[in-house]
Amino acid sequence: MDDADLRYLRRCVDLAREALDGGNAPFGSLLVSKGRVVAEERNEEGGGDPTRHPELALVYWAVANLEPAERAAATVYTSGEHCPMCSAAHAWAGLGRIVYASSAAQLTEWLGDLGVPPAPVRSLPINEVAPGVPTDGPAPQLAGAMRELHRLHRTPRG
Repeated sequence: MDDADLRYLRRCVDLAREALDGGNAPFGSLLVSKGRVVAEERNEEGGGDPTRHPELALVYWAVANLEPAERAAATVYTSGEHCPMCSAAHAWAGLGRIVYASSAAQLTEWLGDLGVPPAPVRSLPINEVAPGVPTDGPAPQLAGAMRELHRLHRTPRG
């Protein structure tokens, strides 16, 4: 992971904050192709559709807008490691590298510390679902920020 990766990941953390401010769980993602951001998304599951993950939205965008070779060369940056649904979609669409700020294991630990019951789907590392996808993460520099966003999401605001 290099400085450019961290710059993109910081934007993902900003998008996660925007998601939280919009009443959603704090997740945000970017799709980078040929050295530029071509799409960005934030979590929108707060409207009642629990599958409205930013990573899945980027898969749909990439399939509609990028040729297969472009998808394979593209990178998805994301605030949190993909869930199994998003990992599978990423692999099926033929997207390239994933870089994440916080891992699924970290999120599981953080939510457990807050007393949040387990999700209905087991949290798995990306490569257990999509073994051929290159990944980098987590970014220790961003763990504190992501932990705090998840704490804020699960703590009643007064």
